[in-house]
Amino acid sequence: MSIPFEELQKISPSAIVEVFTLELIPALHNSSNIYRFHNGANLNSNGEVIWDGNSYQRYPIEAKGFEYSSKGTLPRPTLTASNAFGLLTAIMLNVNQTTPGNDLNGAKFTRIRTLARYIDAANFSGGTNPFGTPDPSVTLPSEVYFLDRKVSENRETVQWEMVSAFDLVNVKVPKRMITKTDFPGVGAFY
Repeated sequence: MSIPFEELQKISPSAIVEVFTLELIPALHNSSNIYRFHNGANLNSNGEVIWDGNSYQRYPIEAKGFEYSSKGTLPRPTLTASNAFGLLTAIMLNVNQTTPGNDLNGAKFTRIRTLARYIDAANFSGGTNPFGTPDPSVTLPSEVYFLDRKVSENRETVQWEMVSAFDLVNVKVPKRMITKTDFPGVGAFY
């Protein structure tokens, strides 16, 4: 993965394209399905976005609350998605048949951001990317979170609160602790 610093520093860089993956965990959901979404449109057919050979379906979805801070608590972004077609309710019902009451808790959510110049040429009419050469290795750092709890569900939307991997129950960082011993220059590991 390389970060497109040079492109981002231009006076008019190409648009940032944001895509999302929702990965079910077999141990929690009895399924390993991966759902791919985006909340925009491509220039070719106003439908799915193709990036790195994967199709991301156009779907009304909003992920917000991502922040970078070295102070305070870890961010807990929210994921709000349309439930107008009952897609998410159907996914949750399917998971609940094998693990009742789960509501997709523990599912892995990844936010991927890249620039329009690096997405696949199939997204554009004529099969050519007018902004640049497609390159799936050029992205901003991916952000990985886990669905922690369902905040609300109704006929219009479903909303979850997400946590980072460091904010999960029974996970401690650092895994090892070094303490001083009676021997100079030697530490004890716990």
